[in-house]
Amino acid sequence: HVQLVESGGGSVQAGGSLRLSCAASGYAFNSMGWFRQAPGKEREGVAGTYTTNGRTDYTDSVKGRFTISRDNAKNTLFLQMLSLKPEDTGMYYCAAAYYILGVYSSPENYNVWGQGTQVTVS
Repeated sequence: HVQLVESGGGSVQAGGSLRLSCAASGYAFNSMGWFRQAPGKEREGVAGTYTTNGRTDYTDSVKGRFTISRDNAKNTLFLQMLSLKPEDTGMYYCAAAYYILGVYSSPENYNVWGQGTQVTVS
């Protein structure tokens, strides 16, 4: 059974940090990413990573503050978030694709999604 399970969300004050985890099962995905969605806004690609070359991509607003990483042995994806801002608030989703993606930030390219974990920064 292919699934993604996120954990690690919570409520923090501005300037704080959180680490999100996404445990994948059932398949070793070639591309994985993190998305977020704030109330009333579209789902936004935050970061992506690719198994074959280890390349990582980030949306401009999180560069220098967020780090995406992956433990291939445990089939787990992480998102380390530092210097959090209120505008980082939203539901964070882990996503995975069977293929290597050219663009990490297009939700329609992903095959499997997690249930989401809430991040609130005040």
